[in-house]
Amino acid sequence: MTADQLMAAVGFGIMVIGAIFGAFWKMWGLIKEAGDKGTKAQQDLAAHKLHAAETFATKAGMQEQTAQLLRAIESVGSRIDGLHERLDRAFERPTRRAS
Repeated sequence: MTADQLMAAVGFGIMVIGAIFGAFWKMWGLIKEAGDKGTKAQQDLAAHKLHAAETFATKAGMQEQTAQLLRAIESVGSRIDGLHERLDRAFERPTRRAS
């Protein structure tokens, strides 16, 4: 192996090692960037959970609203029953008086 060939082989080796190091450095940067995005996503999700817990309906509030709706439905049902009785009375034959 001549000195020129040796220099070419060493140069090629340095170039390959440099390419591997560059690719590793690029991948390391991408992994770090993805980790930072994941951390931010976790923080945003925690903030949203807190906002939802503070803002939206609680279990007790939902039970109270459900009870109010059920009372309203029962009221409508009793009104329909009352209407049924009134219709029955309207179609009854009136009794005739003897003249």
